[in-house]
Amino acid sequence: MEMVEKLTLITPEILLFLGAIIVAITGLSGSRALRGAVPFITAIFLAAAAVLTQYVYANEEALTSSGLLFPRLGGYIKTLTCVVGIALVALGSGTIDRAYERAVASGRTRFNPLRVMRGEYHAFFLLSLIGVMLICNATDLIWLFLALELSVLPTYVMVALSRNSRGANEAAIKYFFLGAMSTATFLYGFALLYGATGSLVLLDIRDQIAVLLSSEAGLPNFALIGMALSLLGIFFKISAVPMHVYAPDVYEGASTPMTAYLSIVPKIAGFVAIILLCGTFGWAGRHEITFAGETMVREGMPDSIQTMLWIVAVLTMTLGNIGALLQTSLKRIVAYSGITHSGYMLIGIVAGTTAGIDALLFYLAAYALGNLALFGVLAGLSRAGHEVENIEDLAGLWRKNPRMAGFLALAAGSFVGMPPLIGFWGKLMIFIAGIESGEILLISIAAVNSAISAWYYLHIAGVPVVRAATPRSETVVATNRLSPKIVATLAGLSLIIVPIFTTSLYEYARTGMDVSELEVPSSEQTLAPGNGHDLDLMTEESSA
Repeated sequence: MEMVEKLTLITPEILLFLGAIIVAITGLSGSRALRGAVPFITAIFLAAAAVLTQYVYANEEALTSSGLLFPRLGGYIKTLTCVVGIALVALGSGTIDRAYERAVASGRTRFNPLRVMRGEYHAFFLLSLIGVMLICNATDLIWLFLALELSVLPTYVMVALSRNSRGANEAAIKYFFLGAMSTATFLYGFALLYGATGSLVLLDIRDQIAVLLSSEAGLPNFALIGMALSLLGIFFKISAVPMHVYAPDVYEGASTPMTAYLSIVPKIAGFVAIILLCGTFGWAGRHEITFAGETMVREGMPDSIQTMLWIVAVLTMTLGNIGALLQTSLKRIVAYSGITHSGYMLIGIVAGTTAGIDALLFYLAAYALGNLALFGVLAGLSRAGHEVENIEDLAGLWRKNPRMAGFLALAAGSFVGMPPLIGFWGKLMIFIAGIESGEILLISIAAVNSAISAWYYLHIAGVPVVRAATPRSETVVATNRLSPKIVATLAGLSLIIVPIFTTSLYEYARTGMDVSELEVPSSEQTLAPGNGHDLDLMTEESSA
């Protein structure tokens, strides 16, 4: 019965897996209408999975017996993943096999199912999203490893398929080899964690580490090394220093819709994995725990891990800003911008409080909205049949297409944190969480970096308005694809409208870390929110 209840929580993923099979087969159809319906079918399955998630995570019995560190986390993350996935499908609709489909329609070539890739691309798309969603249901290190790999492996192929060019192939190769290195790094870290605790189950690891941290001997060094290596490997997913070097080249080589995917989805996967790992090691702050009849003081996250996260956060936001200031390519600017925002989001991990993680989850949604608005504009424009690549290509856009220029300005303003846009509230909440945890210096550095980033964000917003059109930018026109314009419009308006519902969205994000009403199974102790700010170790009666 317990296994049935655990399977209940992954029914949205099972539904998407069926969708992946269906779109893969439909993409091979000899009917052009059926092949053209693949993106729509993909979006339908994502919408159904989002609705099913709400129903599944209302089942308190399944959550209680799930054996998860944070049972409710999947409700928020899976919904966010599905909604973002629908928008990303719309961004890329009609881009895969575009030249080949035109050749078939004109009669210049006969249809060959071996040459179409639309079905495979969207199947890989769904499989990657399934991996992200399965991370939320990881009960042990093996599940976490497999889910992380499922989230990233399809993207190597998607980068190569997204664009018929040598640049896309080169980007896919770079992405693959650096991804393999990161996988080896965090897998070795997992092995060391297993050696230190004697268990692969996250709940057992958490309890064992709590005991070791409170003992006189403390944690063995190879446990700390294992945690550091695990985090280091996962930093690749979020483009954090020192695993950030691939991002500019890969973003530039991939198509615009695929770049949008890489800028959002891997960050969601990476930060969820980091939350789970840090949940096994504890969070900042002092805690009194009772184990085997003895009361001990636990200091929370080990100083070495806390320091590592602090340094990585500072380097990530600083180097990301420096890199962005030196770029003229729009995609490279966005890549370095994404690196910078990973640094901001790491503040929530460093803070280690309930408010810090809640703010991080809210920030992920705000960051996703800004990216969707930005890439909706870029995907809706073309220059002489090619993608808009250079920031100077946007000169004079306000006169030709004021709506798209306006949405681009809104996205840039949200990234820089201008009120009342959603990005402002995301930064405000994560800065408040850092201040509450005593990280005044870290927040000061983040504030300075945020001010520096205003230069290139306002440059992106200002060039379409204040720069006169050039012969090159005169060739930039709106594409005939409607879906990117719809995404740009909806996401752009959401940057203004969603802040009205900031409290509701933030409360929904908070449910992801709420375990106060659940009796989470554990061998000795249960992790639950304490005073609303710290994740305290609450003690059950010991049978020792």
